[in-house]
Amino acid sequence: MNIGIIGLGFMGSTHFRAIQQVPGARVSALCDSIQKRLDGDWRDIRGNIGESAGIVDLSGINKYLEVDKFLADPEVDIVDVCLPTPFHRDIAIRAMEAGKHVLVEKPIALTLEDADAMVEASRRTGKKLMVGQVVRFFPQFDFVKQAVASGEYGALLGIHLKRVISKPSWSAGGWFNDPKQTGGIVLDLHIHDSDFIRYLLGMPDAVQCSGVVSPAGEVVYVSAQYLYEGRNLTVTANSGAIASPTVVFEQGYDVYLEKATIRYNSLDEAPVTLYTDEGKQVVDLQKAVDLPNPDGWVNEIAYAVKCLSEGKEPELLAGASARDSMYLCLKELESVSTGKPVKVS
Repeated sequence: MNIGIIGLGFMGSTHFRAIQQVPGARVSALCDSIQKRLDGDWRDIRGNIGESAGIVDLSGINKYLEVDKFLADPEVDIVDVCLPTPFHRDIAIRAMEAGKHVLVEKPIALTLEDADAMVEASRRTGKKLMVGQVVRFFPQFDFVKQAVASGEYGALLGIHLKRVISKPSWSAGGWFNDPKQTGGIVLDLHIHDSDFIRYLLGMPDAVQCSGVVSPAGEVVYVSAQYLYEGRNLTVTANSGAIASPTVVFEQGYDVYLEKATIRYNSLDEAPVTLYTDEGKQVVDLQKAVDLPNPDGWVNEIAYAVKCLSEGKEPELLAGASARDSMYLCLKELESVSTGKPVKVS
């Protein structure tokens, strides 16, 4: 399966490295507006996790400065869109119309109108629209999904999710610090946990949220409660970009089941710990989940390649599902703005 990546920023370089570990897949083409990145000089690429990619050998890979030539490349089966979010709609639709399947980074878009247009283009062209809601593919979160779905530890009583970063100093003055391009912290960061809650429990009936708002009007920290009518559980999540610079990135959860408690924090030495009446144990995720790799991006892309190769629907990456997760985040922003609970239809 030949994959062409458009956008060689932090996420593009992350996907590039992940594809090297996916059996049956290769990077066949790259497209970017910066020539030195096409030449393999990635020393200026930064993100909240990981290090600079440095100098990369891109020999044997087709390289394009022009989008039209990239999309016309017959050696590209999947277009992997790692561009800033405002470009997602245009490039994804053009790629599907050019006969390519599409994997696009989250969030799917900035507006429901754009997301719906992308989903409709997939239906019209018959090409798959996949959106990288990568948390579904990290073993730490898959363990929770399996524990809840199996019922081994009884019913879920409560879950709290946490995702906090420091303000990205590596993108000062760049697009990543512009909420008009990212959708802000809620659509760009918090959407991971909103999506996982939908994946775990379905769409809530309502949300009630509070938030910290920057002088420019962006919600930079959100505390969200997801309300499920008639269900005896409580679901909350906190996300934001307000941590001290030395924190850089933190994600985690507390999960309360009738017969067990599961805890995880990315800053801990023992990331996933299971507490039961029998005692406390660190979870061996390699044995506990079916995901083959500890890297969520590797699992995500391997899943996409497997589904397409076998002619199966890539349900875990479905564009319509990502659209609904974005819709949920927009309702959360509405709740922060109004200070009231907001119904979710």
